[in-house]
Amino acid sequence: MSASMPGRFLKPLIAVLLTALVAACASERREPVPSDYPIHGIDVSRWQGEIDWVAVRRSGVAFAWIKATEGGDHLDPKFLDNWYAARAANVPRGAYHFTYWCRPAIEQAAWIIRNVPVDPDALPPVLDVEWNGHSKTCPRKVPRAKAIAEMQILLDAMERHYGKRPVIYTDITFFTDVMQGEFERYPLWVRSIPRYPTPRFDSRRWYFWQYTAKGSIPGIKGPVDRNAFFGTAHMWERFQAGDL
Repeated sequence: MSASMPGRFLKPLIAVLLTALVAACASERREPVPSDYPIHGIDVSRWQGEIDWVAVRRSGVAFAWIKATEGGDHLDPKFLDNWYAARAANVPRGAYHFTYWCRPAIEQAAWIIRNVPVDPDALPPVLDVEWNGHSKTCPRKVPRAKAIAEMQILLDAMERHYGKRPVIYTDITFFTDVMQGEFERYPLWVRSIPRYPTPRFDSRRWYFWQYTAKGSIPGIKGPVDRNAFFGTAHMWERFQAGDL
C-alpha cells in the first residue's frame, strides 16, 4: 500500500463524522413539541356543553381556563356551572374575558367584576385580546394606541379587584399589531397552532401555549382546546402560589 492511501481513506471518514455531528446538533436544536411539557390543561366555554369535571380531572388535566364574559353585556351561559363544578372536582381554574373593541374598557371591567366571583384559590383572571373579523357588530380593528390604552384599563381593574396579575391571551396577528414591546410584566398565553410559539412571538417568554383546538378529553364530548404550561411541576406549584 502506498503512503498516500491513509489520506485517501481519512478524508471521507472525516466527512462522514462531520455529517453525523451536524445531524446530531440539528436534532438537539429541534423545536419543542407539546409532549415535552409535563403540565397540560384546557380552555372551555358553552360550546363544550355539559362537562364531567371529575372525569376531566382523572384524565390528568392540570388546569382549566373558563370563558366568563365578553364585552359589557354577555355572560357565557355555562360559566357559573363550569366555575363551581371545576372547583368541586379540584381542577385549578381561572376565568377569561373576551375583549370587545366597540365597548369602553371601563364598562367591560365593571361587567367582569359584576359576574366573576372573587376566589383566592382561583388562577389569575385572563384578558383575551384578538381581532374578531367575523363579528357581526364589531369586526373592525382599533388603532394600536387605543388598543393599548383600553387593555391597560382592563388589566389594572382586574388586578385591583382580584388581587392577582392577569394573564393575557393573544394570537400572532394581534401580538404583531399591538403587543410587541408592550405588557411585558404580564404572563402571556399564546395561540400557536401547530407551531412552537417562541420564534413566532419575537422570542417573548410565554407561560401558556394553546397548541390545538381539536383535543380529546374524557368528560368532554367533542373537541376542546389544549394548552401546555411552560415549566416543570414545581414551577406550576409556584405559579399557582403567585411566586412565579
